[in-house]
Amino acid sequence: MRSLFLKIFLSFWLAQALFIVLAILLTLAVRLQRENATWEALQSKAANEAVRAYERGGEAEARSYLDGLQETQQVRGYLFNSQGQEISGGRPPEWMRQVERGHEPPAGLWAWLLFPRSLRQTITTASGHRYTVLIGLPPGPRVFFGPHGIPAPGIIIAVVSSGLVCFLLARYLTSPVIRLRDATRKLAAGDLTARAGSTWKGARRRDEISQLVRDFDTMAERLESLVKAQSRLLNDISHELRSPLARLNVALELARQRSGPAAESALDRIDVEAERLNEMIGRLLTIARLESREDGMRTAPVDLGELIVEIAADADFEAEGRGCHVKADLAAHCIVAGDATLLRSAIENVVRNATRYTSEGTDVHIELRAVQDTGPAEAVVRVTDSGPGVPEEALDKLFQPFYRIDDSRGRRTGGVGLGLAITDRAVRLHGGSVHASNRPEGGLMVEIRLPLSARAVLEPVRTAG
Repeated sequence: MRSLFLKIFLSFWLAQALFIVLAILLTLAVRLQRENATWEALQSKAANEAVRAYERGGEAEARSYLDGLQETQQVRGYLFNSQGQEISGGRPPEWMRQVERGHEPPAGLWAWLLFPRSLRQTITTASGHRYTVLIGLPPGPRVFFGPHGIPAPGIIIAVVSSGLVCFLLARYLTSPVIRLRDATRKLAAGDLTARAGSTWKGARRRDEISQLVRDFDTMAERLESLVKAQSRLLNDISHELRSPLARLNVALELARQRSGPAAESALDRIDVEAERLNEMIGRLLTIARLESREDGMRTAPVDLGELIVEIAADADFEAEGRGCHVKADLAAHCIVAGDATLLRSAIENVVRNATRYTSEGTDVHIELRAVQDTGPAEAVVRVTDSGPGVPEEALDKLFQPFYRIDDSRGRRTGGVGLGLAITDRAVRLHGGSVHASNRPEGGLMVEIRLPLSARAVLEPVRTAG
């Protein structure tokens, strides 16, 4: 069982039921001992009285005595002569005739519970006649659950009521854990407003679990404030950098007009670096907006196939300088609900990253599939290259802002480590996921999964590139 609630509930209920069963068995054992002592005292007296009644008044008086014994002691008696004939006018059951013939019934607690019981005594009178008196006792369960015992409905009520108490106790113990798990999932999915105890009915509890819930809420509030502060810092810095960058571009144009050909190469380098800085600031602003979601996301149906064909065509044109090509293989017609600009940026960043690092003269492949494993149908975009790949310990860090495997590759390709970070945030904003892995034959594969909003056609559609 994976459910903590079921483990607590069933273990508590099993313990309660076991306690009830043991209490019943102990009570039965004690009662058996007491009853045996009582019946043994009754046995000799009842047998002698029955024989005297028969010899005094015959069958009628013997029957009268045994009927009185049944009324007062709730037992049934029978009188047999030496030939095994019942002489008191009674009709003993077959099992009693077997006892009279010398067949002893099983003994012990379980025999007392499950089998009929009897007392047997043989008496020889002074006149030389031999008689056998059999007294049939009620079975154990009838004695236990009878008028003087515990009624069967009482046992059922005890088991059901104990189950109800265990259910409430298990729910009391696990309800904050369930709330904590739900809040943790929301927090991991990017909902920084998720809390476990703000609207919880048991918020006034003072036990260890409630303290854990309050500590989690304190941590979540701290995380929310830190992330918002970081987002505001990125946004503010990016906006503040735009002004000096604009002035730098103006000064650069003035320097071009006033300088000679000797300074042209240096001014071109300044222009390139200023453009890179402008691109980095734009990406920082994009990340800040995605983190804070201040601008909201306008959703509309987006055809991923058309989007990928356009991206592949643009990237293929840029990759021709290195002898590389970008090919798209579309095996499904996938429609997702989202922002076309954000989705284009997310996929394009991955494709451009692949064209930068794939080996010269190789191809970058973009695959589009529709899959449905256990949950809702998803569109799967896989971008593969034939580059050097990424160290295994760095795969999980690729989508962090400003992360680069080494500075030399960043200087060579012009990357600053923001493209894949934008991809990760844009995909998560659409309810999807992104994952990177090394290919066995070499190179890197980045897989993007997005929830489908329309039925996918699972056959080849077209190939581009």
